[in-house]
Amino acid sequence: MTDAPYTPPKVWTWDKENGGAFASTNRPIAGPTHDKELPVGKHPFQLYSLATPNGQKVTIMFEELLAAGHTGAEYDAWLIKIDGNQFGSGFVDVNPNSKIPALMDRSGDKPFRVFESGAILMHLAEKFGAFLPKDGPARAETLSWLFWQMGSAPFLGGGFGHFYAYAPFKIEYAINRYAMETKRQLDVLDRQLANNEFIAGKDYSIADMAIFPWYGALAEGVIYGDAGTFLDVQSYKNFQRWAKAIGARPAVKRGRMVNKASGDPAGQLRERHDAGDFATKTQDKIEAQGAKG
Repeated sequence: MTDAPYTPPKVWTWDKENGGAFASTNRPIAGPTHDKELPVGKHPFQLYSLATPNGQKVTIMFEELLAAGHTGAEYDAWLIKIDGNQFGSGFVDVNPNSKIPALMDRSGDKPFRVFESGAILMHLAEKFGAFLPKDGPARAETLSWLFWQMGSAPFLGGGFGHFYAYAPFKIEYAINRYAMETKRQLDVLDRQLANNEFIAGKDYSIADMAIFPWYGALAEGVIYGDAGTFLDVQSYKNFQRWAKAIGARPAVKRGRMVNKASGDPAGQLRERHDAGDFATKTQDKIEAQGAKG
């Protein structure tokens, strides 16, 4: 196939054979495809997720809360692979949009759901009074950058990342269009970080936690193949300084491991039910125990 001119039909119909890398899991309708209950653990928060950038936001937040002494933020993290599991009836009940992450807050008398990563970050920040200023200009700045990320990342992931790394064939116009927008966003971040230690100012916040998993991965060159070279991410010096600092935080390192089911087995903690799981239940340790037994 090529990027030959395309004339849209009068009425679009779904061709699941032409969906690229995600043809088997994307569809133009909502709702469950099968019955499947979700597991429930012992902790106040039940997270159903995968360690994509959106999923990492929430596990980073939980690990930062626990590191800051908020013991009430203990959580169970259950792996939801994006291979059809997101269309199970239990998961759709928690997130009708069938996207990860999804959270059940069971800390009170009546459990309730929270979905969309930005909403989960804001909910937890307000619940624990952490990583979000209570009022005034600092709160407004933090929320502005949180929602900047929610609106901007689709251009990076669904736009640039899809056409550069996942589309069934290369389309010059699409790659150029989204590369330009991604570089504009990197310049926005680089300029903001020229005079600020963190995204929203002098304090680490949910804005940093939201932005880092997407744009930090780009800074590190670990997303979309050689996209970092293609976009010359090393040239954004302030952005690089920030990404290195955030990536070095112990809670961030732990959060990026949770619900991860690919890559280095030592960095995969498919499910997280206790702080000690990082030392005993990463995939490499599970495989080693299986080999012995």
